[in-house]
Amino acid sequence: MATKTLGETIRELRGKMDVSLRELAKKLDISAPFLSDVELGHRYPSDEVMAKLAKALHVPIEELKQHDHRGSISDLKRLIDTDPGLGFAFRTAVDDVKQGKISTEQLAQRLKKGSHGSKS
Repeated sequence: MATKTLGETIRELRGKMDVSLRELAKKLDISAPFLSDVELGHRYPSDEVMAKLAKALHVPIEELKQHDHRGSISDLKRLIDTDPGLGFAFRTAVDDVKQGKISTEQLAQRLKKGSHGSKS
């Protein structure tokens, strides 16, 4: 079960409401190019804009925040910077997913099994 990105979630909710990107951007008092970048995952909204988005899309802010993975990405970058072995393992896993050798679901299951095994 792959989770949606913040941008995909916003685009989906906007589509369900049948509101154009420009209309939503105008309602939020942000630029359409900025909202487009958010939907494409190139930029991220501030907490203030996130709150406006949640209100405009009629969803709790927590629903949007659960798709915002910035903290996880920052943590991963820090870990990779401090542990070259982890960087290699991560690149290998990403290559395997890209090449279709393993699905993201299978990778998540392996990581989950590995974390349980290390607790023994």
